Amino acid sequence: MGLFRIVAIIFVFLCKTLAENKHPTILASILVRNKAHTLPYFLSNFESLNYPKDRISLWIRSDHNADNSLEIIRQWISSVKDKYHSINTEFIEDGVQYPDEQGPAHWTNERFDNIINLRETALNYARRLWADYLLTIDCDVFLTNPDTLNYLVSKNMTVIAPLLRSEGLYSNFWYGMTDDYYYQRTDEYTPVLYRENLGCFSVPMVHTCVLVNLRRKESDYLTYDPSKIEDFDGPHDDIIAFAISANKSGVSLNVCNELKFGYLTVPLEQNDHLGLDYAQMTNIKLEVLNEMNELYVSDLLKKFARDSPRKDTLGFDKIFMINLLRRPERRRRMRKCFDELGLEVDVIDAVDGKLLNESFLESIRFMPEFSDPYHKRPMKLGEIGCFMSHYNLWNEIVKERYETALILEDDIKFEPFFRHKVQNLMSEVRGIRNWDLVYFGRKRLQENDEPWVEGSNYLVHAGYSYWTLGYALSLRGARKLLQGDPLTRLVPVDEYLPILFDKHPMDSWKGYYPSRDLVAFSAAPLLVYPTHYTGETGYVSDTEDSVVVPEAVKTAREDL
Repeated sequence: MGLFRIVAIIFVFLCKTLAENKHPTILASILVRNKAHTLPYFLSNFESLNYPKDRISLWIRSDHNADNSLEIIRQWISSVKDKYHSINTEFIEDGVQYPDEQGPAHWTNERFDNIINLRETALNYARRLWADYLLTIDCDVFLTNPDTLNYLVSKNMTVIAPLLRSEGLYSNFWYGMTDDYYYQRTDEYTPVLYRENLGCFSVPMVHTCVLVNLRRKESDYLTYDPSKIEDFDGPHDDIIAFAISANKSGVSLNVCNELKFGYLTVPLEQNDHLGLDYAQMTNIKLEVLNEMNELYVSDLLKKFARDSPRKDTLGFDKIFMINLLRRPERRRRMRKCFDELGLEVDVIDAVDGKLLNESFLESIRFMPEFSDPYHKRPMKLGEIGCFMSHYNLWNEIVKERYETALILEDDIKFEPFFRHKVQNLMSEVRGIRNWDLVYFGRKRLQENDEPWVEGSNYLVHAGYSYWTLGYALSLRGARKLLQGDPLTRLVPVDEYLPILFDKHPMDSWKGYYPSRDLVAFSAAPLLVYPTHYTGETGYVSDTEDSVVVPEAVKTAREDL
């Protein structure tokens, strides 16, 4: 029996036990400042947690806002005040910043003093309230798993945090701490972050979303106030003080990753601006969409949610996305991704290999000696459909004389800050006089180094590669691809491209295409990746999951 199944059985049992008894009471401590752009998503997902709201009390504080955070909080409280056990609020509306504060991410001593005082006050309030648990949660956390609270309570640990993901390596736990109490990267960190190792792990630091079991006597030793810790020699910081108080008292801090719980934004650096937080929200929403889900926002708060950006084509004459009609779920997901990214995209119906008839198959010719390099077989119908989908777009580009186009497939995910990275990349591409194709996503198949384009920060000369996930194509490049006359010596499209730019390892194949002068580059690092890899749950291949050509022709003839 697998670990995940064991966890699920135990979780169901504990949930049943909770259902037979009253759920423990929880005080949720929420601090808000200049978070109008995250609040609609934070509050909506918090409210959708599958935990009895009459067993939750809210303790909310907010001060020094330069946006409409308070308007959002007040409207939300007005709509939920009868659902929760109690709501305790205190809002300071005088002033939009602390003295000497130089920006939204600048932490002055007074700001640190205030946050330490607020967290300690919430902890003591929960104790006086006789709450069973204190949930300290920041409003840039998005709990997409509605059973998060039930799971954390079921673990019955003194301090526990659900692992939260960001767009990079940042999370809400540390696996190492230096002698002077700062973050230290360890070999254990990434396997836990990426859920290669599953379970609950004792770590030196948890923060941002933490559940404290106040029924445990050892919880009395916990504090956010450095002045209450004997021989405290750490920095003046709330979460570090909390960690030191736990470590000095023998209280285990735990992070759990057995389930996917949600996401958080990366804290801004001192010189960052709030626009970066908006971009992070886009990245998180795209990541949730990759899981065929959406970051929930309630009807009440939709009017406060950031509108999708105005759409454009990122400087291309056209952006195309290829999609099979029988894959509508992919089309829906990609349209939502384009909405978040602000991309104007023409969705093109792909040629479905399953619908190709004998007449069409007899109108094309295959490369005589072609055999798939890995599976030693002829082409499959799905590969023909894929080629024809791209081939038709090359014809469209030439017919309409589009100087530049971006071609995307429907099973991709976008790198964080995609728009900004594309703009940087294409500014370099435009400085190259004669370029034909730039891979945005691919599978590199050679070990040899790919030299950087001279003077470039984002471009390399492309070597032998597979996949056509996404690529920029010039009008000149489209003409070259058509002039190769590929339908008279057909190979899969991801074999055809490296043949045309003369990087294919099969010299005998290249002999069928005497003109191999396509000028091809690749983004480095890549800008799009597959949503799923071979063998992963949810992986579907419409090229591999089809029959080879000789069998297809035989079947068609038998049907006549």
